[in-house]
Amino acid sequence: MKFWIGITDSEWFSFLSQLNPDEINFWQPSGSGAFKALKPFELFLFKLHSPLNFIVGGGFFIEHSILPISLAWEAFERKNGAENFETFRGQVLKYRNQGTLIDSDPMIGCIILTQPFFFSRDAWIPVPSGWKSNIVRGKIYSTDDVVGLSLWADVQKRIEGFTKEEERLMSSDEQARYGAEYLARARLGQGTFRVLVTDVYRRRCAITGERTLPVLESAHIKPYALSGPHSINNGLLLRSDLHKLFDRGYITVTPEFHVEVSRRIKEEFENGHDYYAFQGSELVSLPEKPIYHPSRDYLQWHNENRFKV
Repeated sequence: MKFWIGITDSEWFSFLSQLNPDEINFWQPSGSGAFKALKPFELFLFKLHSPLNFIVGGGFFIEHSILPISLAWEAFERKNGAENFETFRGQVLKYRNQGTLIDSDPMIGCIILTQPFFFSRDAWIPVPSGWKSNIVRGKIYSTDDVVGLSLWADVQKRIEGFTKEEERLMSSDEQARYGAEYLARARLGQGTFRVLVTDVYRRRCAITGERTLPVLESAHIKPYALSGPHSINNGLLLRSDLHKLFDRGYITVTPEFHVEVSRRIKEEFENGHDYYAFQGSELVSLPEKPIYHPSRDYLQWHNENRFKV
């Protein structure tokens, strides 16, 4: 089994350990490059900057995405490790060595983790022998070698009192082996849901093909408040106006992926010409992998329970 030790600062760790969220954004100030060290649901551990050479917690890797800081904040808010957007922005600037933003909405790397855990001070784990001081981002380890296996044992000892969900993730690599299928249906956090749906739809509105990222929103087909999960199969990426109409039942998508527009738009607002142009059309953007397509059961639920006939 592989796992990664990533380097972070004590301020980020301290804030999140007190917040104790269900998901976090382990962000990187640079918006270039990809993180390919882990597969979904493999373990990601936190190490503090030197001289605090300790492993202090971790989480389970879900996705790496490159996002503008505005969307990263909208998706995760305080789960980015900051009290407010201005503090978050200032942290990004500090690590980019910029006094002011040349780009008002720069791109950053977002390593999205679920089920984070944070060790108390007396449970911090010293870094493995052989850890080099010139490591900047992190290092991969494996239980196939003595050092990695020993570290894994130390982590396991410290999670014995955690929740059943965390214990399940820690004790099984099934999700890593079948990552795509499991990820499609997994119950994720709100922020993770938003980023994953945005990325699997290749940042295009499912109905219009619109690519302007600030106006694209991840819509739940069955609302979370009504037991609709934060899963990719319960999502559509929609332009913001279409998202509102979808949520309020003026537009729906059939289980065959055709758009239906309610006559109530014209009756109630004496308008809607632009929306009726989509009547009967097929979705123009769907995830490349069918396993990520919207669930036909959730679409049927929306047709029967939300759509204004």
